[in-house]
Amino acid sequence: MSTDPTDPGGGGPADDPVRVRRAQLQRVATMGQRVGYLFFAVAMVAFFYGFFVDFGAGVVRVIVGAMVIGSISLAPAIVLGYAVKAAERDDVEQGF
Repeated sequence: MSTDPTDPGGGGPADDPVRVRRAQLQRVATMGQRVGYLFFAVAMVAFFYGFFVDFGAGVVRVIVGAMVIGSISLAPAIVLGYAVKAAERDDVEQGF
């Protein structure tokens, strides 16, 4: 039996609908984390641009907007990612 949830053979998601859904949620969590961290990176770049070049109103809007979007995306994605990992770990401990 394979321990890889994306492996279609031998106990993978093709055999268990719970693991299929869990793999889907893991992909959503990963994408949310990537988007969230990307927006935080945009906010950091905008901040340093403003710090060294010009801290105008547009730069502040970009920083605040990127921080808000990053937070909205990243917070639930991190929680979802930990939930999926905990569920997988619990299945392993229970012998499933």
